[in-house]
Amino acid sequence: MTLSSVLTSLFIGTIALTVSSYTQARADLNDANSKFMFDDFNYKTLAEAQKNGWVPRTQVGHPGIKNATWWSEGISFHPDQSYTNNTVMRLTSKTDGSAENTRHTQICHQRKYLEGTYAARVYFNDQPDFGPDGDGIVETFYTISPLEAPMDKNYSEMDFEYLANGGWGEKKNVLFSTSWETFQLEPWTKVNAFDTYVKSLQGWNTLVLQVFDSEIKYYINGHLFSTHGSDVYPEVAMALNFNLWFIPEQIVEGAEMRQYHQEVDWVYFNADKNLTHQEVLSEVKMLRARNIKQQDTVPHGQPKLDSYCGL
Repeated sequence: MTLSSVLTSLFIGTIALTVSSYTQARADLNDANSKFMFDDFNYKTLAEAQKNGWVPRTQVGHPGIKNATWWSEGISFHPDQSYTNNTVMRLTSKTDGSAENTRHTQICHQRKYLEGTYAARVYFNDQPDFGPDGDGIVETFYTISPLEAPMDKNYSEMDFEYLANGGWGEKKNVLFSTSWETFQLEPWTKVNAFDTYVKSLQGWNTLVLQVFDSEIKYYINGHLFSTHGSDVYPEVAMALNFNLWFIPEQIVEGAEMRQYHQEVDWVYFNADKNLTHQEVLSEVKMLRARNIKQQDTVPHGQPKLDSYCGL
């Protein structure tokens, strides 16, 4: 076989795979039994997002600086800086080191997610918008259930947490994957599994989480960097969340205000299909091609669980 024929075969195979993925994605959309959620965050106001099941956190409490405010005003929607026809959700948090003047930010979707493929395209920032750099800042995409009691075995949580200034034993930019069996706050006790991906992730990143067959797999930009097993596998339905908060043990000295933000382009969940990074991107591309800004066919449990945005 000549080099030309080999290249032709590879090209045809690539085209066939792309067409197959697109056809399958269209079939999924038209399947009345398909259980997926997609949100392109094509909103102008938080009130619009709330109509589609998003809840801003206002409850004071863990994590972050003790007694700080969880700030719904920190959730806003803006044109994408790199593509003005696209809208992104922005989470903005700020602190001067005091609880009184600290504003953490968190937004949550309804508590109905368990096994499936989770994905989001998230913009991480390594530096503050203004003010001195160096605070322990946590930029996230994660799922969580309420902790019904200390060391509750039915607790479920899976986290992508990006520490732009390091922390938790890491001195450089680091992405943590953490899967939780349970914990208690006082005295602090935890049962979890975690891994780290030590690299600056300044800019846009695609996070994919595959949760199937008693195994949890975390991907960053198509790279599998963490796999956790049945000992920390989720048991109960979770809310889907993004938040931005400060590590209290890693606050820089000085009372000057500083502000950070992260952005979210889209979020996707499919309860039935174990999708790769590229398959998720194909699904999102197809949804956008059909001008679908938001769609949610993931059923609630029976009885329906309260929307959850706190700890």
